[in-house]
Amino acid sequence: VQLVESGGGAAQPGGSLRLSCAASGFTFSRYVMRWYRQPPGKEREWVASITPLRGNTNYADSVKGRFTISRDTAKNTVYLQMNSLKPEDTAVYSCSAAEDRVYWGQGTQVTVSS
Repeated sequence: VQLVESGGGAAQPGGSLRLSCAASGFTFSRYVMRWYRQPPGKEREWVASITPLRGNTNYADSVKGRFTISRDTAKNTVYLQMNSLKPEDTAVYSCSAAEDRVYWGQGTQVTVSS
């Protein structure tokens, strides 16, 4: 089982980044996919979720209207489009897959600063 995040990096306030999480080793289409983040010196927090069949999405209030989660079942990949980035979005972003068990990726750093 692998979840590999990519797309992190540096961005200016107001900028955009798109994170990807490529999954392998399990039946991706059955799993709820989530993005989490851990800001420096803080606890990990949930960011967004997407369900496996209908693709229903939910977002933390702090990112609602700015971030969009999506999934491509053909590519076994979940995405997080991040727009209007703020310095407080700086964190290590990780994806997880949950069904009968939970899998985690290693994370990718996102730094928002001017």
